[in-house]
Amino acid sequence: MKTLGEFIVEKQLDFPDASGSLSALLGAIRLAAKVVNREINKAGLVDIVGSAGGENVQGEEQQKLDLYANDKFKAAMEARGEVCGVASEEEEEFIAFQGTKSKNGKYIILMDPLDGSSNIDVNVSVGTIFSIYKRISPIGSEVTLADFLQPGHKQIAAGYVIYGSSTMLVYTTGNGVHGFTLDPSIGVFCLSHQDLKMPTQGKIYSINEGNYIKFPLGVKRYLKYCQEQVPEENRPYTSRYIGSLVSDFHRNLLKGGIYMYPTTASAPAGKLRLLYECNPIAFLAEQAGGKASDGQRRIMDIEPTELHQRSPYFVGSTEMVGKVEQFLSECDRFEAP
Repeated sequence: MKTLGEFIVEKQLDFPDASGSLSALLGAIRLAAKVVNREINKAGLVDIVGSAGGENVQGEEQQKLDLYANDKFKAAMEARGEVCGVASEEEEEFIAFQGTKSKNGKYIILMDPLDGSSNIDVNVSVGTIFSIYKRISPIGSEVTLADFLQPGHKQIAAGYVIYGSSTMLVYTTGNGVHGFTLDPSIGVFCLSHQDLKMPTQGKIYSINEGNYIKFPLGVKRYLKYCQEQVPEENRPYTSRYIGSLVSDFHRNLLKGGIYMYPTTASAPAGKLRLLYECNPIAFLAEQAGGKASDGQRRIMDIEPTELHQRSPYFVGSTEMVGKVEQFLSECDRFEAP
C-alpha cells in the first residue's frame, strides 16, 4: 500500500518550482498530526481534556488540547524552515518566524489546530484544518500581514486531519483530493481514498437547527424544502449535525450533502473564520467537484481584510449549495421572518 510520504514524492512533479519544499512542509504536517493524535487518544487517561481556563481571540473558551495542538503544529512548521510565518485561530496576531532559514521560506500557513475541541470530553471526532499559500513578501524578509490576507483561490494546498474511529489526513494541492488513513500499528499514513469525488446531490443537511429562529428567511425556507415529503426527488433529506466542521464535512464529502452555518441575528457576519476554516474546506470541496459559497458568492473569491474575519458558509454537493443560494436570492438575506 502506498504511504503518504511516497505519494507526496510521486506528486512532487506537479510543482517543479517547489524543489521539494512543499513536500517537506506536508511531511511536517504529517508529523504534527501523529503527535496530536497520540495525545487525543490519551484523553481521559491524562490531564489533557477540559478547559485551559482562558479564551481565544474570538472570546471562545480554549481547551487544553487547543493549546497543545497549536504549539505542536507551530513547532513542526518552524522546525522545517520552509515556512516563514503562521496564523492560527488560537492566536490574536500572526507569528513571524525569526530564523534565517525561516525568513527564506516560501510559504505561510493558516490553521485551526483543533476544530471541534469541545467534543473531546465526550469522545466525538475532532480535526485539524490547514491552508498553505506562497508568501508575497520578498524572500529573506520578515513575513507581513499582507502574506496572510490572500483570497482563497491563491491557496496552493489545503487539507484536514480527522481524529475519529480512524485517523485520516485529507489534502489537495489543486490536483484532486486524496485521503490517507493512519495505520497505528506502524505509525504510517497509507493511501486509502484516492481522487475523492463528492456526489453532486446528496441526502444529508448539516446545520445547528437550535438556532432556527435566528436564521435568515431564505435558510428557513430551504430547511422546510429539505423536510418536505417529495419521494420522486428523494426528499425529505436526513439531518446530521456533529458540531465539528471537519467531521460534518468529511461525512458529506464521502456521501454527499451540505453543511451550513449562515448568518444569525446574534452573529450577523456568520461564525466560521474565513481564513482558517472556510477557505481550506472550500478548496477541498471544489477539488472534489463540490461548491462553497457565502450564500451569494464563491467563498474563495472573497478578499480578506482581517485575520479573524468571519463569513456565512454553505459548502457541499453542488446542486444542494446551488439550491440554498436560490432560496437566499429570492429573499432578503437579513429579512425578518
